[in-house]
Amino acid sequence: MQVSKTLIAIAASTLLFAGCANNEDPARQSLAAAEASLAEIRVDAAKFAPEELQTAEARLAKAKENLAKEEYKDVLGDATQLSKEAASIKELVVSKQTQAVAATHEWEALSEEVPKMVKAIEFRVGTLSGSKLPTEVNKEAFESAKAGLALMKSLWAEASAAFNAGNTLEAADKARMVQAKGEEVIGQLGMSPV
Repeated sequence: MQVSKTLIAIAASTLLFAGCANNEDPARQSLAAAEASLAEIRVDAAKFAPEELQTAEARLAKAKENLAKEEYKDVLGDATQLSKEAASIKELVVSKQTQAVAATHEWEALSEEVPKMVKAIEFRVGTLSGSKLPTEVNKEAFESAKAGLALMKSLWAEASAAFNAGNTLEAADKARMVQAKGEEVIGQLGMSPV
């Protein structure tokens, strides 16, 4: 009786070991595939989706730890989730790259228009400074326009710095703000649209 219990325990251990060994190859292959899909997007994700990449990298590290512990079932789950995260990150990267291209085109247009607007406003402010203001411009509007011009110059400097740093989305946003402020100042100064 004792021998048969021992044989059953040995047989069960053998089956368990064989089952674990059978899961090792699929776990390694799944993890390798998931890691490869993450490697494909790593460089772009670092720029366009750094937080999401950090989460995926943490999952990859956890999966590798589970592999070292021979917890193949957990590795399979981690690899599946990592593959889903990599696909999601790839979509996000493509979306942000598309937005960056659009922002670059917008920046190019605004970088021609806005400096002309600023120059025209500067000219008008210079012309009106030290002279009697026309009837369509009161002192309060003129002072507000001068402050608006200073803000425009400051924002434009920030927009240019953002563009030079490669952040086209921020550059285009700030350039739009300058343009909107310019339109407001043009109204305050009684100018024709530039």
